[in-house]
Amino acid sequence: MSSLKDKIGWKTATAIVVANMVGTGVFTTLGFQVVDLQNTITIFLLWLIGGILALFGAFCYAELGAFYKGNGGDYIYLTKTYHPVLGYLSSWVSLIIGFSSPVSLAALAMSKYLSVFGAGFGIGLPIVIILLVALALSFSLSISGKFHNFFTIIKIGFIVALIVVGVIISNDSPATALDFSSDWQKEISYPAFAISLIFVTYAYTGWNSASYIAGEIEQPERNLPRSLVVGTIFVTVCYIFINLIMLKHAPIQALKGQEDVMGIAANYMLGTTFGKIVNVFIALQLVATVSGYLWVGSRITQATATENKLWSPLAITNKKGIPVRAIFMHATIAILIIFTGSFKQIFLYTSFVLQLLSTLAISTAFFLKKSDRKLFKSNWFHIFPTVFMLFSLYILYFTLVNSPYESLVGFAIVLVGFFLYYIDKKTMQYTDMQ
Repeated sequence: MSSLKDKIGWKTATAIVVANMVGTGVFTTLGFQVVDLQNTITIFLLWLIGGILALFGAFCYAELGAFYKGNGGDYIYLTKTYHPVLGYLSSWVSLIIGFSSPVSLAALAMSKYLSVFGAGFGIGLPIVIILLVALALSFSLSISGKFHNFFTIIKIGFIVALIVVGVIISNDSPATALDFSSDWQKEISYPAFAISLIFVTYAYTGWNSASYIAGEIEQPERNLPRSLVVGTIFVTVCYIFINLIMLKHAPIQALKGQEDVMGIAANYMLGTTFGKIVNVFIALQLVATVSGYLWVGSRITQATATENKLWSPLAITNKKGIPVRAIFMHATIAILIIFTGSFKQIFLYTSFVLQLLSTLAISTAFFLKKSDRKLFKSNWFHIFPTVFMLFSLYILYFTLVNSPYESLVGFAIVLVGFFLYYIDKKTMQYTDMQ
């Protein structure tokens, strides 16, 4: 039974899903993709495949979350299905990578988009934003929900308006990046296609976020699946249209290798003034991304802290049941990550580790009995985890081969988690003997 004084409905849960997904990835990764993949159909296929995988994953997590009910997500699924060490690793990865690193990337992207106003912002502004968002989430669930929903409304309103404007405005310039030729048939066989999928799957990271806070959702058996599915479908449609308008309005050479691709496209769309307005709104909507990851990540850390000695200080909550220490721990780690590497390096090792852990977590869906499932009673349910895992292994293989340094950094982070687990167990054994 949750100790929280109030709970959230499916709309707030959906807002968390949308806010966690839409953010850094879709507004930064196209520049990396078009270095090797320049056919529009290829780009659309990447985002469609990412959406299907996210939806299949959402189906699996809807069943898992409705069955296990409480907060914790991967930690609960892996601990109950396999072994506590895997649950511990999922929480360790969530603390360092899963929910702190995306906050860092969102902050870095925010700084990049605001750099059109001059270099004076530096990294100071993103750090201040992270701390202010952490503070806003520290009072009560009601205040957290209102704060998060406000910035999510800005996010959704901005994205819908941007898509409408981008689709309506014509572009007669021959410099458009749109290319609907048959070259896509060759491009999907390139290793770059698989590498690009790691960027795309990162952009969809967050489709499972509501499952981590199932214990804070009213009637999770009904509202959790609703929030996951509605949020994922909405985001998939938005992603395809966002990429369409970027390719429609900007030449390919202007997008190659760039992070602030939406701002570049906006400049070509209606001029530099409009481009600056778009940059400001992208920065504002990233506040919701920071909020979503700090909210959900702190709950996973709290769930781990209640069962592990080294983490125990992070289990403490305020009078409203909010894990304030866990929130600020994630915020602190996110700030430290900002100083550790380039945007692309952080992006790659983050994506690799998250894909690895999500694959393992999705595999637990095979262990749900037919009688345990609320949505899919048929054995056809197994198609969802099977397809998800096959594509994940395909992505992980090519990422390891083509980006070995970042992949090894990811493995090293996981190995540190193994080491800490056994230290934690020995500490608990020693304490029990006293």
